[in-house]
Amino acid sequence: MADDIAESSQTVAAGQLRALIERIERLEEEKKTISDDIKDVYAEAKGTGFDTKAIRTIVRLRKQDANERAEAETILDLYMAALGMA
Repeated sequence: MADDIAESSQTVAAGQLRALIERIERLEEEKKTISDDIKDVYAEAKGTGFDTKAIRTIVRLRKQDANERAEAETILDLYMAALGMA
């Protein structure tokens, strides 16, 4: 009886593990597809004449909230001034 319960628990755990791994694999595939789509959009922007480095910077900055962005800009200005670049 105890062996049946242990075997049943292992079967359930193996099934849960398999389900988790399969979910991760599906999400990884979706992530790859989305990543490829993003690359295509950047290629389109470049083909249209836009500077993709600037676009990437803008996308990164738009992810930050206003305070976080202002703090980063202040630090950058301070460092540039210290190096005589401003």
